[in-house]
Amino acid sequence: MKKNVPWSTFLKDVLVCSLGAFGGPEAHYGVFTDQMVLKKEYLTEEDIVELMALCAFLPGPSSTQTIIAIGYKMGGPLLALLTMLVWALPALAIMTTLSFLYQFLDVWNISPDVLRYVGPMAVGFIILAAYKIGKKVVYDKLTLLLFLFGAITTYFIRSAWIFPLVFLIGGLLTLSITREENLWYKVKLNPPYKYMALFIFFTLGSMLAAFLFENQLVSLFERFYRYGYLVVGGGQVVVPLMYTELVDVNAFMSSDQFLTGYGLVQGMPGPMFSFSAYAGGMAVQNPTVLTQILGALAGGIGIFLPGVLLIYFVYPMWERLKLVKGFRVALKGVTAVAGGLVTVAAVIITQQSGPTWDNLLVTLFTLVLLYTKKVPVPVIVGTVILLGFITS
Repeated sequence: MKKNVPWSTFLKDVLVCSLGAFGGPEAHYGVFTDQMVLKKEYLTEEDIVELMALCAFLPGPSSTQTIIAIGYKMGGPLLALLTMLVWALPALAIMTTLSFLYQFLDVWNISPDVLRYVGPMAVGFIILAAYKIGKKVVYDKLTLLLFLFGAITTYFIRSAWIFPLVFLIGGLLTLSITREENLWYKVKLNPPYKYMALFIFFTLGSMLAAFLFENQLVSLFERFYRYGYLVVGGGQVVVPLMYTELVDVNAFMSSDQFLTGYGLVQGMPGPMFSFSAYAGGMAVQNPTVLTQILGALAGGIGIFLPGVLLIYFVYPMWERLKLVKGFRVALKGVTAVAGGLVTVAAVIITQQSGPTWDNLLVTLFTLVLLYTKKVPVPVIVGTVILLGFITS
């Protein structure tokens, strides 16, 4: 591993990763491996696999936490923070701008119908994500049962509280029936409690503030902060939770508007959690330009903050913590349940987008192109928008 690399050089490589990382966490890991391991030798392949395993277990944006951990490894907490900003800000700025898309179309007298195929395209991304995650997390009878449990439960119960509950059940059930021994070791961790204290402060403080003050920006921050710590596995897994609260329960936006943003973020480089900036801006009721930007900030900061605080808390202990077998065992159940959530999200959103023949053809077209990897994601997004413009 390289030592004493100038921070500016390292951050330029982080920017290269940010601008080249399309397609979700699995694709991001490929970019990290290519840029950080093979080209620059900042860490070994074993190092990055261990970090990915750690971040897969933690709530929050897994690929973002992975690159933050690389920054921490290279230069401590300050470089980790700069890494986070360089990695996430380009995508957050783009998605904040796109939250004004419907106003732009109205000003220019362009029918929103030009975007009508973006939703069905997004369904294609979710179906492929469900397929890939399912292949990865289902490998025996137990994980198959937990996969089905997560899918069926969250299909029929679409309340926000069900998501952390099914994750908890999945992890505890796996631990309760495992035949492995010596799951928990007594290790000296020296945890940096200040980051956990901040995590708890924002968790409880945002809930209290949302209860005491009827302010939409405070309420939005609390919602997105909660999404950030309830979700294990990254951007695809957070979709069903956000869709349930923002569209089904509170009607902050329409299904088409939600799916448009989710479809557009597929064509953006960087973390998929940047979708929160679009969703936060769209969720502001009776917006002005300023309040919509503040809503996007509340969404973006809120959803990333818990994951950042958790990786800051856990990473310094990782060299010791990774010896604890119980965490690895519980992760099997948690990820299997998460796979079920992504799968049922594909079913629900397909129903919501309307199973017309042209929508289904766009979804199938997207799936084929994504699966064969013959066409870059931004080209797919541009083609679908152009198709909507031609046929509107």
